[in-house]
Amino acid sequence: MSLIVICGATATGKSDLAIALAQQFNGEIINADSMQIYRGMDIGTAKLNVSQRQGIPHHLLDVLNVDQDSTVAWYQSTARAAVTDIESRGKRAIVVGGTGLYIKSILDELNFPDTDPAVRASLEKELESIGLNALFERLEKLDPAAAIAIDRANARRVIRALEVIEITGKPFTANLPREVSTRFPDAVQLGLVMDRPTLDERISARVDRMWEQGFLAEVDGLLEAGITNGRTAQLALGYSQLIAFRKGVITQDQAREETKRATRQYARRQETWFSRDERIKWISTSEPRFESALAHLEKLDSAQ
Repeated sequence: MSLIVICGATATGKSDLAIALAQQFNGEIINADSMQIYRGMDIGTAKLNVSQRQGIPHHLLDVLNVDQDSTVAWYQSTARAAVTDIESRGKRAIVVGGTGLYIKSILDELNFPDTDPAVRASLEKELESIGLNALFERLEKLDPAAAIAIDRANARRVIRALEVIEITGKPFTANLPREVSTRFPDAVQLGLVMDRPTLDERISARVDRMWEQGFLAEVDGLLEAGITNGRTAQLALGYSQLIAFRKGVITQDQAREETKRATRQYARRQETWFSRDERIKWISTSEPRFESALAHLEKLDSAQ
């Protein structure tokens, strides 16, 4: 049985397709959304609740506290162990999410250069003196591909990319392998794509729904739980905006509109990232998704 990967931009319907395929193939789902790994970050990440999971086991959901930081190396080992466990029980592993680097870490052999405390300290000092925007602009010049993949608001990952560039003398993305999976060579990647106006409308509606569902109350609870003590979780879309609201930096209406804008921008970056991987078989809104996915998978299985 081949590993199934469902990827694409946020709000394209990945979770629904994953549930349907898991029901069809006796599968279990592995989360590849970098923020759904956090406990309590539910509304703002569009995490499926227990009833919405329809009895399908999900892995790598709610595994870290918001004051903890995740790394790609940690995710790689944990997710690969989950694939092995699922397949050892005769079930089919289905990876679903929009964090491209997490998905790539499962499929491909990534290099994780050592850290250099002196280089890291120097970059963190620059962050304080010249600001994150200046560091991100440097990253855009040194490694445009990395700038596409990394959220410009994520200081930790911007600094890490610049650190790798300085340590290795190569672009951060030079440490990423080409699209030849040595770990799961038979994996099939199904990418969901949607026309931009429709996707923008879906993102806007999703953000409005988050507010209606009590997103602000969720963030208030996470502030008490120490979300600002972690460098990763507090930068998540929507969460960072509402944290800024609670600090009095912006109004709540501004937080909502900024969340919509930032999410649309993030979706563009996701599209750019995934479009570079020629292994992905794309399914658009103009075709029946479940049936199209089945056709791709049946063709693959018959060829093996």
